[in-house]
Amino acid sequence: MPTIQQQAALNLTKLRETRPLVHNITNFVVMNFTANILLASGASPVMAHAENEVEEMVGFARALVLNIGTLTDDWVDAMVKAGKKATSLGVPIILDPVGAGATTLRTNAAKRILAETKVSVVRGNASEILALAGAQAHTKGVDAADTVDQAAEQAIRLAKELGVPVAITGPQDLITDGCRVIRVDNGHPLMGAVTGTGCGATAVIAAFSGVDPDPVSAAATALAYYGLAGERAAAGANGPGSFVPCFLDSLYNLTPAELEHDARING
Repeated sequence: MPTIQQQAALNLTKLRETRPLVHNITNFVVMNFTANILLASGASPVMAHAENEVEEMVGFARALVLNIGTLTDDWVDAMVKAGKKATSLGVPIILDPVGAGATTLRTNAAKRILAETKVSVVRGNASEILALAGAQAHTKGVDAADTVDQAAEQAIRLAKELGVPVAITGPQDLITDGCRVIRVDNGHPLMGAVTGTGCGATAVIAAFSGVDPDPVSAAATALAYYGLAGERAAAGANGPGSFVPCFLDSLYNLTPAELEHDARING
């Protein structure tokens, strides 16, 4: 059996060989950035949210991202419709509950998706995961005001209750299915200074889920790859503005061998 670092390298190799189609129903703020992140990583992105085409599009996809960042009632309905189709086809669904806990619409939308579809991974910040778990969360709009360690116990409980792995991203990422707990130490503070890096992490987890049937492994290896690319990018950047092109270049240029060597995955 390969080590988790070897699995990371294998997943990145498969991703670039097969270029899985990732169907994104995501928010207006991040669409372009997310598409470029997926392209740089080696996946093939499509952004489609019209309710009368999402089922057909999911039929072509290897993974589905449901991101609730800029919701309307119609978009929620489209997400549920796409999610039900993905569930019937066995297509992995990655839910990004952006701003859950900040408003009733967002919290209820995330809970509806979890209730009516078979989500493979929930990826959020600490405050979003605490809100989904029904615990007290502190949010600033869509930003977290809680830490990964503060949310760890609730994440484990939530994963057990839902039967869905949970990935919390922050200075140190935590991935759990309620039994296994994996921590990923790759990343850089500049990643938090750019809008959409969290949403991009969700999309990369979806891409890795298109080649790795184990959602915990897919999430952990994706976040190690993503975080390591962030480290490499920060080394050549002067701030958030120059970080973005450096980050896309790092995602594109990072090799499986480098990922295996430098992935800091524990658990």
